[in-house]
Amino acid sequence: QVQLVESGGGLVQLGGSLRLSCSTSGNMRSISAMRWYRQAPGKQREWVAMIARDGTTNYADSVKGRFTISRDNTKNTLFLQMNILKPEDTAVYYCNADAPGNIIWGRGTQVTVSS
Repeated sequence: QVQLVESGGGLVQLGGSLRLSCSTSGNMRSISAMRWYRQAPGKQREWVAMIARDGTTNYADSVKGRFTISRDNTKNTLFLQMNILKPEDTAVYYCNADAPGNIIWGRGTQVTVSS
């Protein structure tokens, strides 16, 4: 079964950048769409970005123009490049994948943006 592990979170100042990674334990070719979500303290988990198997991407309005989602199927890894970070981007970030017959979640990585 495919498993997901996020990394790359941390503390960054306002306007800074971070690159999150989501490593898969299995072959990404069995996975169709992959997504990033985030959950801030006291708030519901919200969708951030999506990338289809063919590379088509889509973003939440709140991150459009600042975040870039990508995937490297040869390295079985999903990425989220986050630029011009704001305090409101502070959250636990989760990756999510559509595997055959199942939707898989990682455990998350914390991103904190200080002002």
